[in-house]
Amino acid sequence: MSDSSTPIESIENIYTPHQRHVLLIATLLGLAGLAVFGLASYLGAFLAAGILFVAFRPWWVALAHHRKWNRRLVTVFILLVTVVVLVIPFYALSSLLIDRVIAFARQPDRILDVIHRLERATGYQITEQQNVRQLLQQGAVQVSRWVPTLAGSALNFLVIVGLMLFSMYYMFMQEDSFLRGLHRYLPFRNETLQELGESLKNNVNANVLGQVLVAMVQAILTGLTLWIFKVPDPLFWTVVAFFMAFLPVLGTPLVWGPAALYQFSQGANTQGIGILVVGFVIIINVDNLLRILLAKRMGDIHPVVTLVGLVMGVEIFGIIGLVVGPLIVSYFLVLMKVFRRENRRGREGAV
Repeated sequence: MSDSSTPIESIENIYTPHQRHVLLIATLLGLAGLAVFGLASYLGAFLAAGILFVAFRPWWVALAHHRKWNRRLVTVFILLVTVVVLVIPFYALSSLLIDRVIAFARQPDRILDVIHRLERATGYQITEQQNVRQLLQQGAVQVSRWVPTLAGSALNFLVIVGLMLFSMYYMFMQEDSFLRGLHRYLPFRNETLQELGESLKNNVNANVLGQVLVAMVQAILTGLTLWIFKVPDPLFWTVVAFFMAFLPVLGTPLVWGPAALYQFSQGANTQGIGILVVGFVIIINVDNLLRILLAKRMGDIHPVVTLVGLVMGVEIFGIIGLVVGPLIVSYFLVLMKVFRRENRRGREGAV
């Protein structure tokens, strides 16, 4: 029988030091998993904060480090720019897109009329009416899931934006401790951390700054083309073209191609040919030229990495997956290269 008066400190632990080490790591991973699971609905806010921290860090370094401006004022300025330039316009555009997609899904008669005209012109039955209605409804639901709007949940929108701005504030205000913490707790060599940081910067530059710039130019060109050739509702299709432009290869042809078919179905053959000529000669070439010029200046990301990352990222993370998806693929490739290098060093050291 044990002595009840024995001090707790002197009781022998049943685990070895190695077992305690393993259990400590397992406990940390378990608690981290619970935290991620509990915050899963708001994970996009923290990911967006990290991405914007990288995107705005050159401003921060220039103003807070080089010019020695007040850090709090610089941080507040960056947050205001984020809200005014990014948050408000993006959610206004996405709300317009969602509203119109839902309206099309509820009243598909115009789309069905165009399809019937094309069927009569070509002599081929494209699809059944019921299938078209079902596809429109499924598309509206899917787009609503990918692109959250104020109409969907005002409280959820405010919480996500609030968490994003709150996280950005402390990332900038406590920049030194934040970066030191990454170096201290991430299980990588400094060389690997530099590679991962470079990959993050390239992805943010290519898939945020570069892609947004390309998408804006493509959307404006597409919208002007549709307006000149009298396609109905060019403003709405400009918004659609902006989101479609993030898709490599496919992109805006998914907008101006069907617009040309619409004009052909209406008997406006000259306008349909005009849209195709402008699309193939100007819009696609401007897209290719911009991507080539920006690739070297803003992050050289392979199109396959971008395409696979977009498909995976949007499905998992929604609209923020436009950046997170390619980043995950890039990190996977970087870590595979690190794994190969570490194995080679281990073999050379064993010889």
